[in-house]
Amino acid sequence: ESRDYHGRWVQPFITASGFEEWYSAQTTGASVGLLARDTESGHIVGVTNLSQIFYKGFQNAYLSYWGMVSFAGTGRMSQAVELTTRYAFEELGLHRIEANIQPENLRSIALVKRLGFRKEGFSPKYLQIAGVWCDHERWALLADER
Repeated sequence: ESRDYHGRWVQPFITASGFEEWYSAQTTGASVGLLARDTESGHIVGVTNLSQIFYKGFQNAYLSYWGMVSFAGTGRMSQAVELTTRYAFEELGLHRIEANIQPENLRSIALVKRLGFRKEGFSPKYLQIAGVWCDHERWALLADER
């Protein structure tokens, strides 16, 4: 169900080998991937990623995330993304986080708005997903804006 829902925005892992591929990409040093779990059931709520982490004069990362459909509307992904941004700023010492979101992904846009991200612009044909170049809106949050 989650795979069908998210297929137009991301390509989530759905198999053990897909998870292994995702997990191995998180050990490169330039990415951090986190699993969000429900404390009561132990089920995976979703995934957050900080990728292309740059330090020195830039101190920036790209944020991506997706949640399981069964937890939609519960606020758990908002909490997971908020904890990820806090980790990025407080533990990694980043200055800026950028999230690129397809304009029709209204739930994702609402999530970043709730967390204080501001829209910076529009990027036509920004990212290729499932063989199609997709437009994205660019949203960002600075450490001192939280």
